[in-house]
Amino acid sequence: MPQASTPAASASSPRLLVAASGTGGHLFPAIATAEALRHEGFTIEWLGVPDRLETTLVPDHWPLHTVRMAGFQGRPGLATLKTLGQFGQATVQVRRLLKQGKFDGVFTTGGYIAAPAIIAARSLGLPAVLHESNALPGKVTRWLSPWCTVVALGFEAARSYLPKAETVVVGTPVRDDFLTPEPLALDDPAVPDGVPLIVVVGGSQGAVAVNQLVRAAAPAWINAGAWIVHQTGSSDPDADSYQHPHYIHRPFFSSMAALMNRATLAIGRAGAGTLTELAISRTPAVLIPYPYAAEDHQTVNAAVFTDAAAALTLPQGKTSAAQLQALVLDLLAQPQRLTAMATAAGSLAAADSATKLANLIQQVVLNR
Repeated sequence: MPQASTPAASASSPRLLVAASGTGGHLFPAIATAEALRHEGFTIEWLGVPDRLETTLVPDHWPLHTVRMAGFQGRPGLATLKTLGQFGQATVQVRRLLKQGKFDGVFTTGGYIAAPAIIAARSLGLPAVLHESNALPGKVTRWLSPWCTVVALGFEAARSYLPKAETVVVGTPVRDDFLTPEPLALDDPAVPDGVPLIVVVGGSQGAVAVNQLVRAAAPAWINAGAWIVHQTGSSDPDADSYQHPHYIHRPFFSSMAALMNRATLAIGRAGAGTLTELAISRTPAVLIPYPYAAEDHQTVNAAVFTDAAAALTLPQGKTSAAQLQALVLDLLAQPQRLTAMATAAGSLAAADSATKLANLIQQVVLNR
């Protein structure tokens, strides 16, 4: 049986199992949606995988159940058979959990944890709502979308990949601190008013290749008067290799919403969560998509922002530090262009995405 970390809540309200695991891109939209549903009277429990990010973020807020599950990697072989065995076992465990917990439906943000959750729910006649944040839906979404009651989309561009699914475009939910009526003041780190601020963020996993490019280009940006705040992630062995009073680096910053609101320009990957935060905060960006993301979906995501003139995209393998350095210096010298990019980014935002998605889930679950 899946193991729960805290006791279940009262069964008097609609009960929803949220299946979201792994990275911030899967977890943060699910957390924002779960918060909105809690305000609507839903009882939420969580389905995840041991030793992943959810084991840190979820248990203080919702009961967490875990199953062993991994994705399919590489060519078919013994590892594929092991994964199929895990999938079968996880599906049986989730089906039992849904029955014993008397859940009314499942909500998932994709990834491999979605497969047993969706199959188990539909085998019991329960509704399943999947949210796909990327412009190019993942394989799990494409395979399982016909099994879902409805698929909520972050980007309109994703709709054409799911011709057999019922789809609704709602945007991608973001953390609450991005949605405050007044932009949060940047108190930590302390950056002087009036100076250009470059914010570098590689997503919840960091981005070592981007970090290397940025550190090589940083002296020229600082000489031009800019400050740099760099979220390096926790897996960069050279994180401390460059030091300057105007270059502030840490593995993670808790003040990301304030940083984005203060930023003159952002540099980062093109995960759907990062792009959503750039749009909400109206932040111009230079995007360097992670080239090894599944099916290169970050490049497809970045194209949405590039086509809207909200960002510029550089391919990681074909970009030198000198090229990145020159591009950023050119942008900093064109404040009107940065303003236009900020306006374009804002046009891509869906600030009420969590509410829209929560309403959709509520409608599906209560009308089953």
